[in-house]
Amino acid sequence: MWLRVQVFALRDAGDLAENATAYVSLEPCNHYGRTPPCTEALIKAKVKEVVVGMTDPNPMVASKGIEKLRNAGIDVRVGVEEALCLRLNEAYIHRMLTGKAFATLSRTTLSMNGIVINQIGSGADQPGGYYSQLAKEYDGVIISSDMAKATTLPISREAGAKQPLYIIIAQEEGSKLHIPFLDEESASSAIVLADSPVTVEPSGVSVSVLDQMNLESVLQLLADRGLCSVLVDFIDDGAGLVSLLKNFQEDKLVQKVVVELSPVWMVSPGLSDLAFGGSQSFPLKNVEHKEVNRTLLLEGYL
Repeated sequence: MWLRVQVFALRDAGDLAENATAYVSLEPCNHYGRTPPCTEALIKAKVKEVVVGMTDPNPMVASKGIEKLRNAGIDVRVGVEEALCLRLNEAYIHRMLTGKAFATLSRTTLSMNGIVINQIGSGADQPGGYYSQLAKEYDGVIISSDMAKATTLPISREAGAKQPLYIIIAQEEGSKLHIPFLDEESASSAIVLADSPVTVEPSGVSVSVLDQMNLESVLQLLADRGLCSVLVDFIDDGAGLVSLLKNFQEDKLVQKVVVELSPVWMVSPGLSDLAFGGSQSFPLKNVEHKEVNRTLLLEGYL
């Protein structure tokens, strides 16, 4: 029997969990957080065996959950499909090891002649589209204040999706910032990170003034707020985020890049490129590609 090892899932399983085998990608926790410890729930449910993909890098957990299960007489196997579990839990692992949120540069589309296009491929932000799915998988989306003022905020259109937190970067904004696509009911779904005091409309949007407006400070603040992963959204108004991304490779601040290559040849008034990232060229690792609605989607790690 396959179970999602969460306290509520075990409660729902009831007596069916007894003598079952539980499969988990990450070592069950042994401390109180948002829910009681998963180890206690597994022991109480009388499961026979737990198959663990990887140990937890969190020092509050690391191997302690496995030890508690074994001491309770439960068979535990560790390291099953570990490489896949490391990929599945990459954002959580990164936050535990670095104290920063895992950052992915996204919604960047290039024409066949290398021009940055301010729109994404057909269906990318619709149900089943790559960006709609990304928005569902990530805890937050970093956007510029210019984008927040001018366009609708990015969302996931997947069924039952939990929408990401909007992290709005306000640099040299002045004393007031109006976000037209938020109202007081949805104000809690956004935070503004500013380099000087700013009044935000609608009221209720959280505002933090940073001593240093750089990507490292932003990612540390987000990790402190409990976010593991964020998309850095570069569509429409990339210029508003360039200063944050100036040396992202040299400072190891962005972990992944997602780029669309669109089958069009664009006319451009001048040079158009993504001129940031560091002073030296660097190769991406573990690059994957797939065709989605006549566009080529590339993903790679730094």
